[in-house]
Amino acid sequence: MHKLSVFLFVLLSPIFTLQAQKLQSPSDFLGYELGTEFSRHHQVVDYFKMVAAQMPNQVKLETYGETYERRPLYTAIISSEENIKNLETIRQNHLKNAGVIDGNPTSNDIAVVWLSYNVHGNEASSTEASMKTIYALLIEKQEWLKNTVVIIDPCLNPDGRDRYVNWYNQTKSTPYDIDQQASEQNEPWPRGRANHYLFDLNRDWVWASQKETQARLKVYNKWLPQIHVDFHEQGINDPYYFAPAAEPFHDIITDWQRDFQTQIGENHAKYFDAHGWLYFTQERFDLLYPSYGDTYPTYMGAIGMTYEQSGQKGLGVLNDEGDILTLVDRLEHHHTTGLSTVEMASKNAEKLNMEFKKFFANKNLKYKSFVLSGSSDKIDGLKALLDKHEITYGAAASGKISGYSYKDRKNGNRNVNSEDLVISAQQPKGQMVQVLFEPHTHLADSITYDITAWSLPYAYGLDALASANLVGTTTIGKTQELNTKNTNAVAYVAKWDHMKDAEFLAELLKQNIKIRFTEKPLTTRNSESFDRGALIIIRGDNKKVENFDDIVIAAANKFKRKTVAVTSGFSKTGPDFGSPDVKLVNKHNIAVLSGNYTSSLGYGEVWHFFEQQLHYPVTSINTDNFARTNLDKYTVLVIPNGYYSKFFTDSNLEKLKSWVKKGGKVIAIDGALNIFADQKDFGLKTNASKDTTTVKTNLIAYAEREREDTNDLITGTIFKTEVDNTHPLAFGYEKNYYTLKSGSKAYSLLEKGYNVAYLGDNPKKASGFAGKNTLKNLENSLVFGEERLGQGSIIYMADNILFRNFWENGKLFFVNAVFFVNNNAFEL
Repeated sequence: MHKLSVFLFVLLSPIFTLQAQKLQSPSDFLGYELGTEFSRHHQVVDYFKMVAAQMPNQVKLETYGETYERRPLYTAIISSEENIKNLETIRQNHLKNAGVIDGNPTSNDIAVVWLSYNVHGNEASSTEASMKTIYALLIEKQEWLKNTVVIIDPCLNPDGRDRYVNWYNQTKSTPYDIDQQASEQNEPWPRGRANHYLFDLNRDWVWASQKETQARLKVYNKWLPQIHVDFHEQGINDPYYFAPAAEPFHDIITDWQRDFQTQIGENHAKYFDAHGWLYFTQERFDLLYPSYGDTYPTYMGAIGMTYEQSGQKGLGVLNDEGDILTLVDRLEHHHTTGLSTVEMASKNAEKLNMEFKKFFANKNLKYKSFVLSGSSDKIDGLKALLDKHEITYGAAASGKISGYSYKDRKNGNRNVNSEDLVISAQQPKGQMVQVLFEPHTHLADSITYDITAWSLPYAYGLDALASANLVGTTTIGKTQELNTKNTNAVAYVAKWDHMKDAEFLAELLKQNIKIRFTEKPLTTRNSESFDRGALIIIRGDNKKVENFDDIVIAAANKFKRKTVAVTSGFSKTGPDFGSPDVKLVNKHNIAVLSGNYTSSLGYGEVWHFFEQQLHYPVTSINTDNFARTNLDKYTVLVIPNGYYSKFFTDSNLEKLKSWVKKGGKVIAIDGALNIFADQKDFGLKTNASKDTTTVKTNLIAYAEREREDTNDLITGTIFKTEVDNTHPLAFGYEKNYYTLKSGSKAYSLLEKGYNVAYLGDNPKKASGFAGKNTLKNLENSLVFGEERLGQGSIIYMADNILFRNFWENGKLFFVNAVFFVNNNAFEL
């Protein structure tokens, strides 16, 4: 049988060679030399379809999802004919090797490499390179494919890519203009970097807020490659960057992972040196924040790497050194590192498999279990995130455990029961569990590329304990029963402390159901107690609504909200249902500022929140149209993070003030607070630094300036705040809230107004890096507050609770700002 297989291979191999020889190159297929035009996404897809159709024995093209704008997402799996024939066996052996699925692998000698292109849409050279790379693998590098499976995702962000490519193709000169000041070299807002909702997909790997990420994770976790490369572009004056990465490395990264990315970098250098191409390594791009396209794979056992090509410009541009950088150059560099990566995988396939297995053994982890307690809604939200990453969990078995308490920030003991959630680090993906849940991330270097804290217990508002011991588990608790209608009920009452409650509210408002909320705690005649913010849906308010009970119960069951049918509006304690302290929720007309001067990411966070999370209508007003916009059509205006110093001129600011005084409500987020800080008629003041140390910066050595600057930085740090939870902005919260602070800018407590969440004396970080000069400036500083102006309000949110959509425990502040704060103001 073996001899027959060899005979057939020898007999048929000329046929396969002939197929490869007939394979059209990208240039022949597209009708232009690759790199002389930007290819639209559909053209790239068509090329990959043609390759798969012409070489089905070596290429398997699979669609794994679609974007918000309905563009398809594809992976191409490329290998030898023998490997493609046995692809499912190879995949299962690979996962068995990692312990992700049960069983022993029947073989362990195939390396899996995943190449991801164009996660940032306007970093467009890499998708062009993907076509050249698949062609070269099939035509020139067949030998490597004998022991390597290569997975190519030619474009992770088709919406962003086509936004950029379509704009450029419409704008460019013929021939292209290399002047940096030319219109074709300067993208308009919002640029092509992000996806449809203007989210940075390269920072969404863990949080998986976007449908592109959610779809990709399913197929990524189906394979768990041993090498993953994320192809990017940087500024036009920076030469090519490849691994090894810069410090800090997270301390779970193994010596092998460190060493092999260096070996790969040395292989790249060999080719770049031969061509005289410049490059740099070990600078700028670290391996810490877990939600990147290099770190997420690293924490999932891979050699995760970012490659950065100078670019983000058109077909050609003159850089500051007088060199013309062309798209042809850019794609060639990416093509070279892509092939070099596959070459190193092929040469080291056996070692890759051996070290991959070692990684998943999870040895020497500091914590073996993380135990979380809190509301079932918050627990369920965390479980939904873990499910996306196929991380397992269980309910705690009753008993006492010891470990580090996140709430007390010290070691302690506590009793647990089956309502508590246990995530064990003793599972195949235990290293990722450690990274996501550890209370403190060790920093080998304070100069980092991104935020330094993200611990999920704080992000989800859960009390937690990290234990060095394995905690026993039992069966997950029962599923909540659905509501049933009670036509004798005077009202239905529901709690208020989670985003699901907000979705329930929004659903009813859209169906024209009138809803009230209580500003004081109350207890019904049947002794059911409700805290501030509880929703009260009164039959008498909705006399004209047909099928009132059916609508309310259907919405409650849709969002799994428990409603209590109350047969009397006479409360046992607290306000009766007709009290002035039980207010109607206004069905607001909401607008959000967009366009120039706004941060495209900040705007996208607000846009996505309303459309994809709260499911409540919002109108976007472009800054170009603000002066002629009739604000009286709206009751709420959200001003996202941005850079407004040149936008809010005297006339624009006066227009805004006039609208607020009549009853409008502004929600200002992060950088938008600078519109009001230290301005006449507003009580918001910049917190003056209380640090009396004089730093003689002119005497600090040039080489030390960057490091010295970190003393004044806060890089994504978690702080414990004090909360006035009697204010409507904080309904549903306890007396303390953990905030993610992404910058060192601070504002003084309001002298007139409401300081709802704030940092008091001697603020201390719970997790993350804060420079030694920053804490003094944060003393007695505002986090969230409200200031009244005439009949209206300005809600100040110094920290952006919608940042990257992952700080789940902050989102209710935003909903409260929309629906509860200054609820009597709106008579526009």
